[in-house]
Amino acid sequence: MAWRNVCFLTDASHAEPLCDALLEAGALSACIEDADAGTPDEQPQFGEPGSVNTPGWTHSRVVVLLEPDADIDAVLGEAMQAIGLSAMPAYTVEAVAEQNWVQLTQSQFDPIRISERLWIVPSWHESPDPSAINLILDPGMAFGTGSHPTTRLCLEWLERNVSAGCSVLDYGCGSGILAIAAAKLGAGRVAGVDIDPQAVEAANANAERNGVVAQFADSAAPVAGEYDVVVANILSNPLRVLAPAICAHVRPGGRLALSGILREQAEEIIAIYAQWLPLQVADVREDWVCLAGTRP
Repeated sequence: MAWRNVCFLTDASHAEPLCDALLEAGALSACIEDADAGTPDEQPQFGEPGSVNTPGWTHSRVVVLLEPDADIDAVLGEAMQAIGLSAMPAYTVEAVAEQNWVQLTQSQFDPIRISERLWIVPSWHESPDPSAINLILDPGMAFGTGSHPTTRLCLEWLERNVSAGCSVLDYGCGSGILAIAAAKLGAGRVAGVDIDPQAVEAANANAERNGVVAQFADSAAPVAGEYDVVVANILSNPLRVLAPAICAHVRPGGRLALSGILREQAEEIIAIYAQWLPLQVADVREDWVCLAGTRP
């Protein structure tokens, strides 16, 4: 028997409580989608964490994954009752065929060419260019597979700015991809920090997989020292808050690159960092910018 996806419509105020109640009632997973997606009434949700004032969609679709033998009416009824609703929603049921989920996931990630000499290669792929600098990376819990425009912007900037033996700090390292790239591009002392312990763990594993020496640590621990190159690919909100800490690690004459910034946010970030060093737009891709500058 196949697993089953059960779909029904609700509103924004009930969608999230219903998902929580469905999981308590035995659902394997529950997610919320815009029921108007693909129509003129679609409601895109943009913004950084904490910046979306009214999350959810007026017309929400809840998609619930259930075991093959689960009693759909019983699970839905228990969830509805738990949040104080009495009417059973009209729903549709779709069988979910058994698949090789690992193989399916891996098929979604192909090698990514960053430049003439720099590739990102999932570990299960052969490198398209064995003579290139290949970053061997597995998509995992930590952000950073190289597919996002901001990651590419930072990789391209590092390729232009990392010199042999220079020191590099990756502030908000995620998977460690930027620090690992810096090491493979010839940097000497390489370090990375992240607020997420899973990111630190993934970064250390990826560094070992790539045969490079890089020190990754939790950002809750003090980060010591100044660096020739500092790169921070996070989001504009933390970039605002962390400006003093990030700039403190750029040595006089050292270079800083920031990304995770939308084009319309660039002017504000430049103004904030101006008290430590001048920044300018180094590159743009798909409305994302990379800001860079040298500390006096």
